[in-house]
Amino acid sequence: MVSLRCKKLLRDALKKTDLNYSISPHGAVVFLEETTDAQLKELNENLLKSGLELLDKNDSMLIDRIINTVIDVIHDSDELPNVNFDDFIDSDLGTGRESILKIFSDVKGMSIMQFIVLEKIERVKEFLLYDDLSMAEIAEKLRYKNEDLLIAQFKKYTGLSPDYFKEMKKERMSVLQTV
Repeated sequence: MVSLRCKKLLRDALKKTDLNYSISPHGAVVFLEETTDAQLKELNENLLKSGLELLDKNDSMLIDRIINTVIDVIHDSDELPNVNFDDFIDSDLGTGRESILKIFSDVKGMSIMQFIVLEKIERVKEFLLYDDLSMAEIAEKLRYKNEDLLIAQFKKYTGLSPDYFKEMKKERMSVLQTV
């Protein structure tokens, strides 16, 4: 689910079919009671009119698994494993890789590699705000080729320099000390 508009279209289509449901943060629909094939067909037809479609359960679970794995690897590791994410994705997806990559980009509005980069940038922000690591140390932990590449990517995606975040940390600490 990419936008609020998509979520609204999904909710409208679900209301037309009179189904009891909840929507996960990633846009997955969880039906809270049994659904019939006719209800699912009607829902899919309503979604197709809006340019959306239902994913089957396996595709949806695979996308959630990819998202959760990327987040776990980047955010819950002290240091990223020495693995190429392309190789990692290939081993995780196996056959049908291209269709899953397309589905992922349709659902998230970005490629898996863009998602990985954004998660790495979020991790850089955490390091800058909560740890006393140099950019070279952060680059090493996140398996960047060098510090300059990390800084350039950080500026590209945030529009700000890493030094700005270091200053935010200093300001935060000074405010906390005066309280």
